[in-house]
Amino acid sequence: MENVYLFFVLALAFLAIADLIVGVSNDAVNFLSSAIGSKAVSFKKIMIIASLGIALGAIFSSGMMEVARKGIFNPELYYFDEIMIIFLAVMITDILLLDFFNTLGLPTSTTVSIVFELLGAAVAIGAYKIWENNQSIVELINYINTSKATQIILGIVLSVFIAFTIGAIVQWISRLILTFDFDKNSKMISSIFGGIAITSITYFILIKGLKGTSYSQTTFDYFNGETINSIIDKNTTQIIIYLTIIWSLVSFIYSEIFKSNIYKLIILIGTFALALAFAGNDLVNFIGVPIAAWQSYEAWLSSGIPADQLTMDVLSSKVETPTLILFFAGAIMVVTLWFSSRAQNVLKTSIDLSDQGEIKEKFKANLLAKLLVKISASTNSAIQKIIPARIKEEIDNRFVPSNQLLLSNTIIEKPAFDMIRACINLIVASILISIATSYKLPLSTTYVTFMVAMGTSLADRAWGTESAVYRVSGVLNVIGGWFITAIVAFSAAGLVAFLMKFSLYFMPILFLLTCFLIYRNYLRYSEESKKIKIEKQILEVEKNTVKGVINESSKNIQNVIKRSRKIFTITADGISKSDVKLLEKNSRQVTKLNDEVDQLQDNIFKYLKANDKANEKATQLYLLLLEKLTITTKNLDKISKRTLKHVKEDRRKLPLSNIKVILNLDNTFDNVYNQILNIFEEKDYKKIEEVLLKIIQSNEEIQEEISFYKDSLEQKNKYDVLHLDILFLSSEILISLKELLENFYSINTSS
Repeated sequence: MENVYLFFVLALAFLAIADLIVGVSNDAVNFLSSAIGSKAVSFKKIMIIASLGIALGAIFSSGMMEVARKGIFNPELYYFDEIMIIFLAVMITDILLLDFFNTLGLPTSTTVSIVFELLGAAVAIGAYKIWENNQSIVELINYINTSKATQIILGIVLSVFIAFTIGAIVQWISRLILTFDFDKNSKMISSIFGGIAITSITYFILIKGLKGTSYSQTTFDYFNGETINSIIDKNTTQIIIYLTIIWSLVSFIYSEIFKSNIYKLIILIGTFALALAFAGNDLVNFIGVPIAAWQSYEAWLSSGIPADQLTMDVLSSKVETPTLILFFAGAIMVVTLWFSSRAQNVLKTSIDLSDQGEIKEKFKANLLAKLLVKISASTNSAIQKIIPARIKEEIDNRFVPSNQLLLSNTIIEKPAFDMIRACINLIVASILISIATSYKLPLSTTYVTFMVAMGTSLADRAWGTESAVYRVSGVLNVIGGWFITAIVAFSAAGLVAFLMKFSLYFMPILFLLTCFLIYRNYLRYSEESKKIKIEKQILEVEKNTVKGVINESSKNIQNVIKRSRKIFTITADGISKSDVKLLEKNSRQVTKLNDEVDQLQDNIFKYLKANDKANEKATQLYLLLLEKLTITTKNLDKISKRTLKHVKEDRRKLPLSNIKVILNLDNTFDNVYNQILNIFEEKDYKKIEEVLLKIIQSNEEIQEEISFYKDSLEQKNKYDVLHLDILFLSSEILISLKELLENFYSINTSS
């Protein structure tokens, strides 16, 4: 029997590593979004700073491990065999749940997951014991640490509203003082802001946060043998005043003497602090349960008592986590941070919802979002009427975004928001999380950081009239996902625990199923990533020069042509076989391509609007080429949709004569597309003339076909009408390709 529980421990160790990887992929958004969104410093620097924060935070997390042992349930009422079932059920459920949300690209809470999984599994085993012993269901309440569990759950729920409100208030006040043109403020104002900001971070992370760790009991002879805790408690006011003065002076010297940007320094320190707070608060979510299981196993081995008779009082006592384990866990988190592509997917959702500018909204509007926006707009209008016009005008002027949000030498590589908002995001989130950590409350870092970011976005007027509904819908979707997380975590963990309690034979089955699902999801995600890399989303022009336009546009043309070739072939194949599913899938792909090209147009118009230093000639050339690509994709989209509509309405196959012509048309386009691709892949632009002749010849053949059908249209059936539509649109595509190549050739020759 001993081997069974050894297998439990080994399985939990494996799941702990898997959970660390999946968990960090989910939670990286918490401490990276502000720094990356502001583009204050390079991505590499951000990652290095975040890695250092995680490594140090992992060491400080020891005290939080108690939550996994006794924070949710009363361990003394469970036997060793039951405890091991609870822990394994929790880890299996946690990995599958987080992996699912990561795949969707939505940030969820590892804290909420682990809390409700522990609660669900403990309730399930408790209910099973009550059923076995013919006890009243009322006894179930005794198995749960209701006071602590309620405190944790309330803390998590309230954090959503507190984080949003505080983030909004602090951002509004900061923006009112500093404005969007913060670089023009006096060095004194910037230095004071830097002093307050860095003091807030250092005090709450390195001092207040330290109180929640084992290091807080360290004594100092200089302070008459007092511990760190007592020193902090007795000198709080003095510490804050001294730190503010010191950091304000440092900020002044940093900006005045070294001529460096103090806001960038705040962002780097804030990123470090938030990564540290994340590791200190959330590491328990990943390894707390396996460590508790290992400690339980050691206690059982030394006791000599059967597994179904040993009560787990040992988990009620305070047990320090070995530093070596914390170091190892921190190392896995750091490695995952650097190499996880899923982290980037989750990261995008948070940044998009905070973007100061207009973006392609990821979420659709819903009725609740529309209602909330309408109520907010009405309330705001009522408040505006009360405020004197002069004061209102002065406030509005301080909230006008500057052109600093668009970089002078790029078209799309702009920050989602400025450095002031990034600073506030980091400061407020760090403080709230570290306060919770010092009180041993596993506050959801995801909830806090996300809602702080949403609060600062609202205060910064990033949610405009047009985007507000979509942004609010996005926030509601994410919050809804959080509540779903709690319900699913509770139910799934309870079910898994019940099955293993009913029969231990379910344990290896569920464990192997978990491994299989993780591996399958990994393969799926890898395949999708490879597909994206092959397909490559069309690139933005980042060079403000004619040469840059030529280089980047050639890449765009390659990508559009490559995908167009595939789309046209699938369309021909789908219409020939009357395959609805194939055509539906193809329609989604062409819509995606069409949207990407539209996005390119939107971005360059925004760029021109905000940047008066744009190279006029380069921009005109780019717009010209983009116009031709747009015509190509629009017509391709029309062909796809019309063929799909036809097949949906008439499931019969096209006559053989029509199929033959369509397949010939596909061969023509395949030939043209391949020749164009060869030109741009080899960068042999001299061959453009040869391809132009081929396009002209192919279009003449299509025009002859069109003339034939037009002359006898009255005799034609609906299949021929569809055919005529395809021919017309195909001709338009060839014409746009011809003009595209002509323009590109002339640009390249003249440059």
